[in-house]
Amino acid sequence: MTVQTEHPKIVSRDEWLAARRELLAKEKQLTHQRDEISAARRALPWVRVEKQYVFDGPGGKQTLADLFGGRSQLVVYHFMFGPEWKEGCPSCSFVMDHTDGMLPHLAQRDVAFAAISRAPFGKIEAFRNRMGWRFPWLSSNASDFNQDYHVSFPRGEKVYYNFEMTDFPSDEGPGISVFCKDREGQIFHTYSTYGRGTETLMGTYNCLDLVPKGRDEDGLPFTMAWLRHHDRYRDGFLADASKPYWPDFATLAAESAQPGYPKS
Repeated sequence: MTVQTEHPKIVSRDEWLAARRELLAKEKQLTHQRDEISAARRALPWVRVEKQYVFDGPGGKQTLADLFGGRSQLVVYHFMFGPEWKEGCPSCSFVMDHTDGMLPHLAQRDVAFAAISRAPFGKIEAFRNRMGWRFPWLSSNASDFNQDYHVSFPRGEKVYYNFEMTDFPSDEGPGISVFCKDREGQIFHTYSTYGRGTETLMGTYNCLDLVPKGRDEDGLPFTMAWLRHHDRYRDGFLADASKPYWPDFATLAAESAQPGYPKS
């Protein structure tokens, strides 16, 4: 659907160029700040991973060490897909739509990538095939991995997420964790980010931030409410009726918009 965008002030080319140069100075400042933050991120101290995590994957049981695939660095995406869910979270699926193209380039920089969820591996593999993805995706259902890295928790309670106690709308949360393996085979946790920290993997948002309407999410129940699995934009169908990946108020709003829903 095309919606007309309101025009801002219309100016001459010279006036536009002056405004653009003023913005460019701010963009360069942000780029330098991002470089400084990236350097500080790399300089964080590490924590040795003492627990032996085992995951279910396409080749059977795999350890955390196996996921490095001969490389020294591993990026894990914590994909929201609970054991009872019928399909993966639409927002996490949006992230993963940007992933396959990165894999050969990451490998050239000594980086392996894997997604991990609590859903049984059979569900994961069926959903991955439906979506046409190729990245490694494993099940942590038989381990404490998700709980230890604070992306699975009891719903309806205050939980520890994004480094603080908070209310969270689901029993699964998104995140990225980074690990490094030394020459002796010891594994270290170097970094984790949650919430909007995962936007670094969302190229579509970077593109939307360039256009006049931007992300166009201000009138939605929550920012990513517009997202659907890439094969479901035509009908908008979500297989999990309870929408366990959505805030409760958003699920109620969606239900109340359906024909025949009882009005108060």
